[in-house]
Amino acid sequence: MAKPRSIFEEVAEEAQKTPSSSGGMITGGQRGSRKAVSIWLSLLFVLVVLLVIIGGLTRLTDSGLSITEWNLIKGSIPPLNVADWDVVFEKYKKSPEFIVQNTDITLEEFKTIYWWEWSHRQIGRFVGLVWAVGYLFFLFTKRIPRGWSSRLFFVGALGGLQGAIGWWMVSSGLTGRMVDVASYRLATHLGLAFIILGVIAWYMLLLNREEHDLFQARRRADIKLSLYGKILIVAIFLQILLGALVAGIDAGRGYIDWPMMNGEFLPSESFDYTPISTNFFENPALVQFNHRMLGYIVFLVALVVWFKSRASALASIKRAFSLVMVAVFGQMVLGIGTVLYAAPWHIAIIHQIGAIIVIIFTLNAIFSATYPKAQSLR
Repeated sequence: MAKPRSIFEEVAEEAQKTPSSSGGMITGGQRGSRKAVSIWLSLLFVLVVLLVIIGGLTRLTDSGLSITEWNLIKGSIPPLNVADWDVVFEKYKKSPEFIVQNTDITLEEFKTIYWWEWSHRQIGRFVGLVWAVGYLFFLFTKRIPRGWSSRLFFVGALGGLQGAIGWWMVSSGLTGRMVDVASYRLATHLGLAFIILGVIAWYMLLLNREEHDLFQARRRADIKLSLYGKILIVAIFLQILLGALVAGIDAGRGYIDWPMMNGEFLPSESFDYTPISTNFFENPALVQFNHRMLGYIVFLVALVVWFKSRASALASIKRAFSLVMVAVFGQMVLGIGTVLYAAPWHIAIIHQIGAIIVIIFTLNAIFSATYPKAQSLR
């Protein structure tokens, strides 16, 4: 005969005796693979961040045109002796950058800029290798979560496209009298790098939550706040592209006062180039002016979105958008400091890292609004 149960017996005691569920049709057998794939994507994310930083330093040290050829396999082997260095140096001497600007560069000075560019390309190769090995491993061991094969292949496809755009960018500075890469090609290259970072980060956020949890969370989504976040991230992305144009023509070193530009709101030489459309890409005055103005707009949009987020009942959403606001404000201060100090490389690269932080925090805020976590009543 069963022992009589007390009416005061805690339900929790019974729950503790009940075996936990191993997962339903959606997540059963896939929990481990989601975690492993997320770890792999985390490694890719760190490597791409490193690649962006090294790429920024390569641009800031004017090293991007030191290697005048593109060879996927042979290019991974650097010069190993004096004869090899002489060969690559002679090739560089035929470039417009040497002929027009760096005629007095020594072999030792050339080695410095060569190693920056070589390191940037080598990390790019390593990123491709890590993606290929990881993707093939998960594919052949059938550990890719259901519906994720095409998404993970897309990451690799973007990486391959980025490599092609990288050479397209470098080649623009190896003909005619160009002593730098074309600024719009640089903007394309950096823009795609941030798209890759964003895609990887979003996939990581998705994989760190179970499918059934995401399905339920989507029903609680704050649609309006998510939309506001998406508007903000578009404005931030456009600002990053303008920042690349500034870096591409060294526009950050010509107007080093703030809030004015050489004592004017809009520099009088902003539309001196012909045809007039080239001013938006090649005129340092107008390029930096546009970067400043959009920066103010981004700050105001971020402020509005932050105020909107205050109405949310979820602390996680409020916290996520507060981090965005702090990051945007910090990035604006860094931008002003970069201008006032004429864009020295150590400040300029911190400003670029700040852009990465702003993008990632904004993506996280959008994710928090789109897939809100359940909040304890406590």
